[in-house]
This record gives sequence, C-alpha cells and structure tokens, in this order.
Amino acid sequence: MTRRAAPHRGQDVHYGEGGGAPGDATAGRPSKSEMKRASTSLQSLGAELVELSDERLAALALDDRLRDAIAEYRRTRSHEGRRRQMQYIGKLMRQADEAPLREAVAASKLGSARETLALHEAERWRDALIADDAALQRWVDAHPDTDVQHLRSLVRAARRDTAGLPPEARQPKSSRELFQYVRPRL
Repeated sequence: MTRRAAPHRGQDVHYGEGGGAPGDATAGRPSKSEMKRASTSLQSLGAELVELSDERLAALALDDRLRDAIAEYRRTRSHEGRRRQMQYIGKLMRQADEAPLREAVAASKLGSARETLALHEAERWRDALIADDAALQRWVDAHPDTDVQHLRSLVRAARRDTAGLPPEARQPKSSRELFQYVRPRL
C-alpha cells in the first residue's frame, strides 16, 4: 500500500502559492509586499516633491488636496506631525499620476547638477587662465567676442595676487573678478 500526500500539500491556498485558480479573485491582485513597496515608493516621491521650490511646485498640475497637504507639511514643525503628514501625502499620491511628478523631480535634480557643472567649468577656466598664457589664447579662440584687453588685465591682477604666496595669504578679490567675468560667457 502506497502512501498518498494530503490533498492540500504542494500549494498553500491561504497565501496564493501556485498562482491560484484562473477564476480565483486573488489571481491578478498584487501581493501585500508589492503594495507596501509601491506605497513606500510613492511616499518617497512625496518627500522629494516637498523639497521642490515653490516655483517648480506651482508649475505642476497637482490635486488641490495634495497641494494643501504639501503646504501643511512645510508648516508643521514637530517630528511626529511631519511623519504623519508625509504618510498622508503618500496616501494622496496613490490617486495622482506619478509619471509627470517623477519627471519634475528628475528635472529639478538635473537642473542643479547642470548649474554645478557650469560653476566647475568656470573654476577650471579661471585656474587655467591664471596658470598658463596658452589658456588665454584657447579662451579667445573659443570665445571670439571677448574683450581681450580687459581679460588680460584681470588675469595679470589675479596672477599678481597669487604669485609666490601660500593659499591662506592670497587675496581672492582679483581671482573672484576673473571668475565673475568668465562664468556668464560659458
């Protein structure tokens, strides 16, 4: 006589292992873990929305309740109140279309990254102009509308202030003027 397994072995009917029957109500429903991950994702998107500037937030097409909840979050000062308000924002985010909101947050981050890159580029040009005469010719070749005489005087002043001095004894005024001349022209 062979033993037979109990009829319920091999699949757990309580937790939906095995995919469930085709007509079962739980067949297409996401699991509890998936729903929690989605909720946490929306709540973190809400946290990034709260960090946006007022101008960028005003440009977004938000539901009035969500806009009011974000304003309330910004006014709230207690830790627990902010935590609960952020959960409420996450709840309201479930009804919002998240794609344009994610694009706005990404554009905000990308915009600040572009500004930082532009500042670093201006700093590199300033340092190169102070260090090398060939950099001055490269600058003039790249930017032909430059007032060369004014640029040379700024470079000479910056070199004079930095020549032979340790970094803590240097006067940053002429280097700052050179930076302010270079930055808008990039």
